[in-house]
Amino acid sequence: MIRHFFFLAASLLALSAPAPAQEMSAIARVDAAQSGVQKGWFGGAEFSLHLSQGVPYRVFTLADPPRLVMDFREVDWSGVRADDLSDGRSPVHAVRFGAFQPGWSRLVADLSDTYLPDEIGMTLDEASGRAVLNMDLARVSEEVFAAKSGVPDSTLWPQDLPEGSKPSGRSDRFVVVIDPGHGGIDPGAERENVNEKELMLKIALDLREALLRAADVDVVLTRESDVFVSLRARVAIAHRAGGDLFLSLHADALSQGGAEGATVYTLSDEASDTASAHLAARHNRADIIAGADLTGADDEVAGVLLDLARQETAPRSEALARSIVAGLDEVGGPMNNRPLRQAGFSVLKSADIPSALVEVGFLSSPRDLANLRDPVWRAAMVDGLVAAILAWRDADEAKRPLVQR
Repeated sequence: MIRHFFFLAASLLALSAPAPAQEMSAIARVDAAQSGVQKGWFGGAEFSLHLSQGVPYRVFTLADPPRLVMDFREVDWSGVRADDLSDGRSPVHAVRFGAFQPGWSRLVADLSDTYLPDEIGMTLDEASGRAVLNMDLARVSEEVFAAKSGVPDSTLWPQDLPEGSKPSGRSDRFVVVIDPGHGGIDPGAERENVNEKELMLKIALDLREALLRAADVDVVLTRESDVFVSLRARVAIAHRAGGDLFLSLHADALSQGGAEGATVYTLSDEASDTASAHLAARHNRADIIAGADLTGADDEVAGVLLDLARQETAPRSEALARSIVAGLDEVGGPMNNRPLRQAGFSVLKSADIPSALVEVGFLSSPRDLANLRDPVWRAAMVDGLVAAILAWRDADEAKRPLVQR
């Protein structure tokens, strides 16, 4: 596929037009009042982003579905709302933005059709150092859009697979991989000034500390800060760490069926119920939301081999899920009325690492939201997870000789 992208090192321009010292800071700030998108000539669109200073940036598009992606080093989006940048009626809509990886910010916008940047440039005010990024979007055919879309291949910009945390100690120890859901540009569920990505990182960090205190294990986190990690990268980090167990933590919001209570999911092509199917679909959109390139993600031949490998892993994942339900129930939950469920979560598709996804609670439930805000309740849930993980480890190791026979 032909890759087409625009790259402008705005920082080089800034060197030729220095701003007063008081105007400069390490991070450019967005002026939401001056920024936005509007319809352009001949059905196109005009997008402008006003910044407190010039920064290096790049712009590219992604297909399936059509999206516009803008990477910056680095932009502070504080106080900016999505509807500040788009009124929902122009070709650029459903705008989201935020941290992408350390030192990098990203804006992603869905496109109503196949539009490509036609003209793009950043201008700098010599007196103040303030910058304005202007871009015109023009309608093109689907074939042209597909040919010119994709993530540019450049080592200067953030890569799909971050370092992640490293296991501490000997490599022959039991390795637990904890995956705090969402992060960075993808906040996850949000209710009453509470967002899923921050809650799950708090629980993941507490769980790591509790596991390290309780047992001779290594613990790896797929992210240790508010950064975006793609679904495929999360699984890759687990493999790179030699994970013996993969646990993804979430606290979603569902309008269907009044979901509440801790729920544990394992992988299945067939969802156990409609609510689980909806939940998996929401989770699996994380990469699309954050502007990840999904081109070439599927490999049918590899898929067949992975299915064979999962025949051994699946029963171990199910045993892990049962152990987690028992551990959380022991500390008081509260548990969902059907705490064991299945769905096609992409993050659980590791062929050789027993994996489970835990919805610690649902932010759409007032009771669960109150619990998730309570550090005492969260500490009890962490204790339940620690007991469940260690109980499963011991039982799994005891069964290993029987399986090998």
